[in-house]
Amino acid sequence: MKHKVILLVEDNPDDELLTIDALEQNNIGNDVVVARNGIEALDYMFGRGQYEGRDVTDMPAIILLDLKLPKIDGLEVLRQIREDPRTCMQPIAILTSSNEEEDRIKGYKLGANSYVRKPVDFDEFIRAAGQLGLYWLLLNQPPPVPKQKATDTI
Repeated sequence: MKHKVILLVEDNPDDELLTIDALEQNNIGNDVVVARNGIEALDYMFGRGQYEGRDVTDMPAIILLDLKLPKIDGLEVLRQIREDPRTCMQPIAILTSSNEEEDRIKGYKLGANSYVRKPVDFDEFIRAAGQLGLYWLLLNQPPPVPKQKATDTI
C-alpha cells in the first residue's frame, strides 16, 4: 500500500528540518511535500503552477499548516481549501508558534481539525510532532475522497 504524503506548509527552513526530523525519529516514513508559502500550498492542492498535472484526487493524509506565511497567510490557505468542494474535508492541523487566542479562534472557525503550538524545546517538539503524525496517519479515519465531476474546475 502506498503511503499518503504529508503536506508541510512551512516557510522557516529550521522548522521545516525540525518537523521532518521529528517525523523520521518517530518512524513516520511518509513522503513530505514542503510548500514554503501559501501560494505553493494552494498550487499543490489544486494542481496549479509547478504542480500542474498532479493528480488532485490523491490528497495528502494531513496538511501541517503554519499560520505566518509569505504571499498568502495560513488562515487564507485554510479558508480557500475549505471553500472548495474537492478539498473541504481535507484533514488540516495548524502547526504554529503562535499562541494567540485570536489565531486559535479564527483557525477553528475556518475549519481546522487541530491547532498545535510548536514547542520551543527540541525534545518536546520531537514528541509533539510524533504524536501528531501517529494520530493523523495511523489512527484517524479520513473522509472519503469526493467524486470529481467534469464541471468541478477552478
